[in-house]
Amino acid sequence: MASWIFSHPLLSIAVASAALSAVLMLWFLVRRPPLTNATKIVLLIGIGILPIMSAASGNVAGFEATKARVFCGSCHVMTPYRTDSEDPKSTSLAARHARNAMFGEENCYACHANYGMFGTIVTKMGGMRHVYEYALHYRKMSLEEARAAIHIRDPFENATCMHCHSTDNPLWNAVKEHKSLLGRVRDGSVSCASAGCHGPAHPFSKSNGPIP
Repeated sequence: MASWIFSHPLLSIAVASAALSAVLMLWFLVRRPPLTNATKIVLLIGIGILPIMSAASGNVAGFEATKARVFCGSCHVMTPYRTDSEDPKSTSLAARHARNAMFGEENCYACHANYGMFGTIVTKMGGMRHVYEYALHYRKMSLEEARAAIHIRDPFENATCMHCHSTDNPLWNAVKEHKSLLGRVRDGSVSCASAGCHGPAHPFSKSNGPIP
C-alpha cells in the first residue's frame, strides 16, 4: 500500500500535507503556546494551507485514478467488459484500443469521456449515475442478468471516434466504404460501431443493427 501511495506524486503530496497538518495541530494542543504572530502563522498553515493542499491534490489524484480500466472494471458486472478489453486475442474495438499505446490503461475513459472544456468533471458527474445504478439495481444481479440489462444511456456518437480518426485524413478516405459513407458518418446517421462497419465496441454490446 505504501509503495502504491508514494509511486503517485499527488497522493504523496496529499498524505504528506495531511500528516504535517496533524503534527502542527498536535504540537499546538500539547504545548499550548501563546498566540503570537508566529503561532498564528503555524495555525494558518496547519488548519488552512496544508488541509487545502491535501484535499486538492487528493481530489486530482482521485480523478486520475478513476480514468484507469482497473477502476472501470471494479464492479462485478463490468468484469466481462474488462476481461475482454484486456484479452490480447480479442478483436473487439475495446480490446484493440486497449492495445493502442495512446490509450492503454485508460481506454475506457478515452472512448466514454466527454471531450468538452470541463470533460473530466462532466464525465465523472455522469459516472456518479453509474454508482447510483449499481448500488440500487445491479449490485445483487448475476453476470448473466446484468449482461442482458446493461445498456449504454445514449447512442455512441461518431464525434467521439472522430477526435482521433479524422475523416479528413487521406488514409481514412482511401477506404472505399469510408469515402462512400463520408457524409453519413459525419452527420451521425451511420454509426461507426454498427453492424456492417466496425461492429459493437464490446462482445456484449447491444447491436446497433445493419446499415440502413
